[in-house]
Amino acid sequence: MSKEIISVACFGEVLWDTFPGEIKRAGGAPFNVAYHLNKMGINAYMISSVGEDTLGHELINKITAWNISTDGIQISTEHPTSQVIATIDEHHDAHYEIVENVAWDFIKALPADQEKLTKMDALVFGTLAARNQASRNTLFELIEASKFNIFDINLRPPHYSTELIEALLHKSHLAKFNKAELRMILDYLGKAYKDEIDSVRFIQEKFKIEEVIVSKGSRGALYVCADAVYDYPTISVQVKDTVGSGDSFLAGFIAKRLEKDTSAHDIMTNAVSLGAFVTSQEGACPEYDLKQFNVFKEANS
Repeated sequence: MSKEIISVACFGEVLWDTFPGEIKRAGGAPFNVAYHLNKMGINAYMISSVGEDTLGHELINKITAWNISTDGIQISTEHPTSQVIATIDEHHDAHYEIVENVAWDFIKALPADQEKLTKMDALVFGTLAARNQASRNTLFELIEASKFNIFDINLRPPHYSTELIEALLHKSHLAKFNKAELRMILDYLGKAYKDEIDSVRFIQEKFKIEEVIVSKGSRGALYVCADAVYDYPTISVQVKDTVGSGDSFLAGFIAKRLEKDTSAHDIMTNAVSLGAFVTSQEGACPEYDLKQFNVFKEANS
């Protein structure tokens, strides 16, 4: 019997990250997730928008070359393709200058996307693409059509509000934080920090979220569901850069989480392995295939 194909839609920003030395890489957190889901054998469907310009055509060609569907990427004649200026600090962490009023700030709600979502396994989204009212309205319409909503918090100051975060958390079945975002959101909610598990249980209870994952960098990752807590260490690698490491971690998690009858151990092993694998290479979307990743995972399990 052939394996059932899992389908996941990713909503939000697709863009060019421009790094020192005029290095240009396709990026955007939801697109990075889609890229790695595709590598994991998942049918990834990106819902976004690029401009009717040279950068937009280059981005569409790049995504097509990676065998990712561009059917959900709208072409805007009114707004330009997004570019983000990225810098890398001495700790290998990336910092971004994100220009506003770009194509993905104005993603339209299309009946075809809503219809497609009703047949897909999950929708992945973050806060950044909801900074503009136009894309925010579209996101909330898509959320209503989706059966499983995955919220990658992915805070990029100043492009979010407490009200937006709370509204999206109320609509989510699974939420992913990094350790800094978890503390920030507790502060917004007036909750004193005790420990990670207490913090996650507070958020689950307040927003009725079934599952929460917390990526903790060198300290590994935490997965909390209704009846269990799983805390997994990171895999030690030579870090090239951390760009997209959280996105690849999430993609690794989703790829196994949506399979039938998969253990939490297999889910978390896949997640931390993919995060480490990508961190050991340059860029958020390095070239690799599933076989190469599986060799890495088996060698580090």
